[in-house]
Formats: sequence, C-alpha cells, structure tokens
Amino acid sequence: MSNTFAPLPNNDAFADFADGVSARIQRVGVNLASDRVNLTLPDGKKLTWPMESLRALPDQADRESLVLTSTDMPLARLYLRDTALSGVVRQAAANLHRRPPVENIGRLLKWGVAAFASVALIVFVLVPVMADQLARYLPPEGEKALGDTTFEQIRNVLDDTGFEPIRVCETTAGTAAMQTMLARLNPVADLPYDIQVTVLDHEMVNAFALPGGRIVFFRGLINEAQSAEEVAAVFAHEIGHVVNRDPTRDALRSAGSIGVLGLLFGDFAGGTVVLFLANRLINATYSQKAEAGADSYAHGLMTQAGLSPASLGTMFLRLKARYGEQEGLVAHFAAHPQLSERIERSLAAAQEVVVTQPILSAQEWSGLRNICGRTAAAEQPSGGGAKDNKEK
Repeated sequence: MSNTFAPLPNNDAFADFADGVSARIQRVGVNLASDRVNLTLPDGKKLTWPMESLRALPDQADRESLVLTSTDMPLARLYLRDTALSGVVRQAAANLHRRPPVENIGRLLKWGVAAFASVALIVFVLVPVMADQLARYLPPEGEKALGDTTFEQIRNVLDDTGFEPIRVCETTAGTAAMQTMLARLNPVADLPYDIQVTVLDHEMVNAFALPGGRIVFFRGLINEAQSAEEVAAVFAHEIGHVVNRDPTRDALRSAGSIGVLGLLFGDFAGGTVVLFLANRLINATYSQKAEAGADSYAHGLMTQAGLSPASLGTMFLRLKARYGEQEGLVAHFAAHPQLSERIERSLAAAQEVVVTQPILSAQEWSGLRNICGRTAAAEQPSGGGAKDNKEK
C-alpha cells in the first residue's frame, strides 16, 4: 500500500482523543502529513503519530468510525468520525491492520500454566478438603434438604416420557418387607436423621445413597437378587456410605467444583447444578477407601443381625459371571483392581458368623419382589443382556 495520498483541503479536522491515562475524552485538532498524523490538544500541546505506528481497532459501538491507536502510545485512542479523513488514513497507513507482535510470550505461557495449576489445585485438592470439613458440620436440615431435592431431580432425569417423574414403588407388602429388613439390620450409628429407603420403578440394576439418610433401590436390582439376604447386603453397604457421610461429601465436592468452573467459564443455573448432582450421585464412584469403609460397615451390620456377609460377595461373583467384567451391577467394582480382594474379604467375614434365621420370610420376600406391582420372575433376563449401570 502506498504512503502517498491526495491531500484534503488544509488536511485539518477534529476528532475525539483518549490519552489512556485518564478517563477524559478530549476534542483535538488533526492535521495529516504524508508520513505522520499531527494532533493538537486543547492545552496547545502537540503530539505526532508516525503513519507506520498507526493501528486500527474495532469500534463495537460505531462501526462507521475509525478508531486508531499508536504503537508509541498503545493505550491511547483516536476516534475519527470524519469519513474523508478516515479514508485518507486508511490509504496512507500501511500497517493499519497489522497485529502487534506478541511480547513476553514465555511469561504468558508461565502465567497460563500457573493459572491452570491453580484451578487444578482448587478443584482436586482444596475443594475435597473443604467438602470433607463441611460434611461434618453441615446442619442435618440442610443435608436432608439436599438429598430430597436431588431425589426428586433423579426421578425426573430417569423418566423416559418427559411427562411425570418416575414412579415410586410402595405396595403395602413390599414397603413392609423393606422396613422389616431395615429393622433387622438395625444400624446403631448416631445419625441426626432416620434411614429412609425408597424403591423406584426402573429396570436399572443399581442402588445408591443420597445426603440426609435416603437410600434408593431400583426395581432392577431387587429383580436380579436371588435372595433377600443379597438385597440386605447391598442395603447394609449403602447404610455404610450414609454413616460415613460419603454421599454428602461427594455432593459438596461436585457442587464446589461446579462453582469454581462456573466462575471461570460462565455461571451455572441452580437447576443445572441439581441436575449434575443427580447424575453424579446415581453414578457415584467413591474412592477405594470409602468403598472399603462401606464394605467393612456392611460386614459388621450383617454379622450383628445374624446374617452372612458372604451374600455381598456371592451376588457380585454371580453377576460378574453373567455380565462380564465391565457391565451390569459390578461395573463400578470391576473398575477397581481390588475387586477380588473385596469379594474375598466378604467371604472371609462370613466364616465365623452363625446365621440365625432368614431376614425375610418367603411371603415377605415375595412381597418385596413385587413391590412395584410387577412379577419379578417375568422380568428376569434370559441371559447375556447386561444392565447399563451399577451399584456402589
């Protein structure tokens, strides 16, 4: 592009000028020469911007104007609204649309790495530590409210029709059988709330615990169990998670991580947070320490109730043989290299247990199997078809 141009009459005009130091906008005189732009400030002071130093900036408010800066004064702005004057500058300034060179790229990279490390530290270290502390001191009312809200969201998430939440199974006989099972297990932990158990009418082979003492079974898990003792073993395992505050801790960690990421990448609506927590708690993957703690608690609870802890291990072994390593109920456990050790521990814990009597009578077990008003035997898989989820 040539640096020569047809001069305007007198080459004089006026423009708005910001010096980049104060917030004041000044009206300045503009005079063009072949190689420079001369500015006259209100106090008479003169500024000279060489043509090669001029850079154009986008003006989002007025796209007809030409907004200039100079590499000599990168924070200053000159707003040319005279179209004739702007045309001359566009013709004369060869570097008008050249991007300025990136300076201190090494320092920028260091800042970027430091920022990423800071976010990782917050999400993976500080948030879990804070969640562990908050889980101990969160008021029971708040913990239970979080669990109840998440439970209702889970019902909506799992509904395939989009019209109403998934149905809660609560036949009289089935509900009574669940309460009999809970009374027999009789968790003695000093919890600030009662254990509340609910069965949802869904084929997923899964059970999980929510903050506030709520334990949720899916119809699919009850149908998969071959005895009431297997259901009781899963029940005891989930009670262990409640006693150890694992669901509350996991929910707080997830919510804290969402908050940090929301500050960085845009806010999340409250409903989105609850939806995320719902999916997170359905598919919770606790640490090996948390799983071992829940296992140990389940072994003790089953032993105390005169039931064999081996029911937990035999159920996983049977389903593992049916569905394979990575599908069905045992998918979560199969992801841990210590799965075999955990099954062995449950079998070992049963060696000195004196089994007194079944946890449910045959009639009660039948009532539990049909708690959703369906015939469980008719829904047993014929083989090979694995469910999509897992029990924790």
